[in-house]
Amino acid sequence: MSMEEKQNFQTFQDFSSLVLKPNREETIADIVKYCYKKNIPLEICGLGSKKNIGRNFQSQKTLDLSNYSGIIKYEPEELYIKVKSGTSIKEIKEVLEKKNQQLAFEPTDFGPLFDGKNNEGTIGGVLSCNFAGPRRFKVGSARDHILGFKGVNGKGEIIKSGGTVVKNVTGYDLSKVITGSFGTLSVFTEISIKVLPKPDLTKTLVIENPHLKKGLEYLNAALASSSDPSGAVFYPEYFRNQFTFNDLTTEGPITAIRIEGSKLSIDERIKQLLNELAINQKEVSILEPEQSNIFWENTRCLKVFTNLKNDLLRAIVPASETFDLINKLKPYNIKYFIDWGGNLVWLQIDELNSNILNEIKSIVKNFGGYLTAIKVEESLKATIDIFTIDDVKYKISEKIKKSFDPKRILNPGKMYTGI
Repeated sequence: MSMEEKQNFQTFQDFSSLVLKPNREETIADIVKYCYKKNIPLEICGLGSKKNIGRNFQSQKTLDLSNYSGIIKYEPEELYIKVKSGTSIKEIKEVLEKKNQQLAFEPTDFGPLFDGKNNEGTIGGVLSCNFAGPRRFKVGSARDHILGFKGVNGKGEIIKSGGTVVKNVTGYDLSKVITGSFGTLSVFTEISIKVLPKPDLTKTLVIENPHLKKGLEYLNAALASSSDPSGAVFYPEYFRNQFTFNDLTTEGPITAIRIEGSKLSIDERIKQLLNELAINQKEVSILEPEQSNIFWENTRCLKVFTNLKNDLLRAIVPASETFDLINKLKPYNIKYFIDWGGNLVWLQIDELNSNILNEIKSIVKNFGGYLTAIKVEESLKATIDIFTIDDVKYKISEKIKKSFDPKRILNPGKMYTGI
């Protein structure tokens, strides 16, 4: 048997498995091409951190990218890192930490929500889903940090967009289309990401609030101030026992505003913010760096929903509509907290069915927002739309899907029926 025949034989053996774990880009392309020719639906996954988000769908094989990992190139001075898509966020953070740099968009960790333990997933999974943490309103979403990528479309063709420099305006920015498509358009293989220096220190101003409306006013005023906050969140009173820090002396609902920078800068900006908000010193606590970091890590990991058995929804609305939205949803017996300075509402629902979900979607849409079902009962996943989309956007998405994945073999139906 010739070397070429041996390689072809090995490829055939690999492709006969139900779970395929390639470690080369060429093999990924060959697998997708094989499935394209055979009309085989293919589930794309990494470390499974977001596997439970999205609709249930039928697949014959799984493309597991957890073996396709590693740092390809890291240029701290140029503020970018190029990695294979199966590289874990944990590994990337460890590398960046050595140079005092970070992924500024703070990828959301859904591990505690689904498994009770941390699992940030892979960089490919994070960017495929486009979930960003508390710093979103300041630095943008995950997709805003992609400089370029390589990937494999639904026909097994290797595609490329962008480069590895911050100022890159050549051609169409396909990364904006691929990011947030939950693996339904393309399989990421290599990704170049912008990184930023970590701040010297972090402190958090925590305000005792008598009610939601006042808390939202504080968030709005903080974001409009010159204090340049990098986190702004509101927790109602029923989550108060989740935060037991020595520095935290306030009671009741919590409005927390994060300030980052040098020590002198932070202290001066907090003092300025207190003056602008006209807050009594007795109504505030200051979380020092260590406790401040824990507070925001808990927010990023959705700690208040750890091992949540009920349903969790994610609503994004204009901050000016958040107060009225919360009041409109009270009859559904919700628990919630608010992030992104008022734009993001995490909603815990005690009992959810398709009718209630559609009602909540309609309410959120009427307030100019959209809803994503993050954690729902398995029985609902095949019958409801996990993501909000209107008819016009659906038709556009359908055409994009056909362009990238004409036979609908990549995560078919994970986002929308028929896509």
